Parts: sequence; structure tokens; C-alpha cells
Amino acid sequence: MHALSVPTWMVHVSSVIEWIAAILLICRYGQLTGNRAWYGFAWAMLPALVSAMCACTWHLFDNPPALDWLVTLQAATTVLGNTTLCIAAWALWKSRAATPKT
Repeated sequence: MHALSVPTWMVHVSSVIEWIAAILLICRYGQLTGNRAWYGFAWAMLPALVSAMCACTWHLFDNPPALDWLVTLQAATTVLGNTTLCIAAWALWKSRAATPKT
């Protein structure tokens, strides 16, 4: 735990908590609007959450070489998360464009 300062830990942990809250709020918004594309967007956010948890775990154990695979997993889930969010944003845009305007 000595790899990061307390303020940096606060940023890391609060970011993970905020991301979880955002996923839950987006799911709730999908329920309220009846637009299922929001659920897809929430699911698309999960790889980025895994990426953040990989970073926190690696730092928690003081960045040991034995856990270098977490850095690779973080990079992979970041790419996957960016891709899934791009696709989900496109699907959301398409669903909104198909909705008749009132």
C-alpha cells in the first residue's frame, strides 16, 4: 500500500465507487425510459470497471513483479472497455434516432 499516497488512494477508490454508481444509475434510467439500449451501455461499462480494479489491486500489493500480469489485464480490459463503450454509444444513438419525436 506504500506505492500510492493517501490522496491518490482516495482518488482511485472513489473513482471505482463512482463508476459502480454510474452503472447502477444508467440501469435505472434504462428502466424508467424503457430504452433497453441503456442496459447495453451499462454492461459495456463493466470492462472499464475491471480495468480500474486491476490497477487498484496491483497498487494495493505495492506493484510486485509477480502481479505484472495485472498490468496486462488492465491494458486489455481498457481496450475492450473502450471498444464496448463505443459500440454501446452507437447503439444508444441509433435507438434514440429511431424514437419518434414528440
